[in-house]
This record gives sequence, C-alpha cells and structure tokens, in this order.
Amino acid sequence: MPEFDLDSFKKTWQEQPVQEKYDYNEILQMLNKKSRNYVKYIFWISVFEFLFFTLIGLFYIIQGKESNSFINILTKLGVQRTSELENTFDNIYLVLKVLSLTITAYFVFKFYQNYKVIKIEENLKKFILQIITFKKTVNAFILINIALLITFTSIFTIFVFYILNTQNVEITNSTLIGFVAGIIISTVFTVIMVWLYYRVVYGIIIKKLDKNLTQLKEIDSQEI
Repeated sequence: MPEFDLDSFKKTWQEQPVQEKYDYNEILQMLNKKSRNYVKYIFWISVFEFLFFTLIGLFYIIQGKESNSFINILTKLGVQRTSELENTFDNIYLVLKVLSLTITAYFVFKFYQNYKVIKIEENLKKFILQIITFKKTVNAFILINIALLITFTSIFTIFVFYILNTQNVEITNSTLIGFVAGIIISTVFTVIMVWLYYRVVYGIIIKKLDKNLTQLKEIDSQEI
C-alpha cells in the first residue's frame, strides 16, 4: 500500500478548479429580470391607486358627502349655507379632483412607458440609465402628491376666509386660532401618513431596485 502524503493531497485539492454557480450572462439576466419585475410592481400599484381614488372621488361627488362635510364646518363658523356656496365649493372640488387624477394618470402612463423601455432594453449602460430615470420618476410622483395635498389644503383654507369675508362673518380670536391650528395639525399629520405610505409601499421596492442597480454598476465597471 503506497504511503499517504498529506501535503501532496492538499496541493492537488487546492489546484482543482472551482466551478461557478452562475456565469456572467446568467447573473446579468437575473438582475435584469428582477429589476423589470420591480418596475412592473410599482406600475400596477400606481394603477390600483388611480382606480381606487377615482372610485372614491366619484362616490363623494355623487353622494355629495364631501360637500356636506365641508359646509358643516363652515356653518359652525357662522357661515350661512346657500346654494351659491355649495355650487362654488362643488366646482372647486371637481376641478381639484380632476387635476389630481390627471396628474396621477400621467405618472401611471410614465411608469408604463418606463417599464416598456426597460423591458426591451438589452444594452447594460442604457439599462442602468433607464432604472435611474425610473427612480427619478417615482420620486417626482411622491413629491408632487405631497405638494398637491398641501396646495389643495391651502386653496380650501383661502376659500374659507373668502366666504367669511364675503358674508361678513366675525369669529373670535380663540375660534380663529383653533381653526388654523386644526388645519395645520391635520395637514402635517396627513402629509406624514402619505409619506409613510410611499416610504413603505414604494420604498421597499425602490430599495431592492437600488441593490440591483449597484450590482449592475459593478458588472458594468468590470467590463471596462
């Protein structure tokens, strides 16, 4: 029986080639597919949001609940309820709702457009640029939604003071302070809730997309 040489055995074992689980093209294809899927998820989430808020908006417009709630707040401040007041509010609400849905529909279209471009893109550098563009579109969507919320609140607040002035309604300082404080607190709370929603729903997907983007950039740098 030949003598066992441990050093020769270790050298032979170390010289054996290690087979990679995946080659370069397979890794690239997996990253591309995962990135496209993340973009697709955000697209379908935005579609759901658009349909949801459209249905909610139509429900409130048909039922007139939004109008009644707002007019009830005004009457508590001493404003006289008139048909002119109700029509003015309904028109403002309708314009703002249509504007909001139009902007959301635009971003839904942009998300779909980005997905289609990314889906057919095979060049790695262009693929990376498309992902970066998509991320910017998502960030713009989030910021514009928050800006719209603040803008709409400001418009309705100005409308309240306009009605108070038109009907010569005088309110006490304590009531005025309470009303303004209520608007500010509710607006800040709503903005925080909206930000948290996008942070959780969109943020999780964007974080995974960022991870893929980093890996794609590393692959691209190795090609140079």
